[in-house]
Amino acid sequence: MAQTPEQRKRNAKFAKEQTAKRGKPASEIKKKQDFKSPISPVWLVVLGFVVFGGLIFELLSRIFFR
Repeated sequence: MAQTPEQRKRNAKFAKEQTAKRGKPASEIKKKQDFKSPISPVWLVVLGFVVFGGLIFELLSRIFFR
């Protein structure tokens, strides 16, 4: 099965990282950890509005519309 250009590029990148690690102790090798939130910022805003927006609207209605 032939490699696609995308696979070839990723394989070359992986091989380059592996040769850079070769012969070094595990403590010297730094592992790259990119944090990616499981929920997008848009959904966080929507969730915050639903939770806190409802609270704010309830407080306003209790204060001004007794």
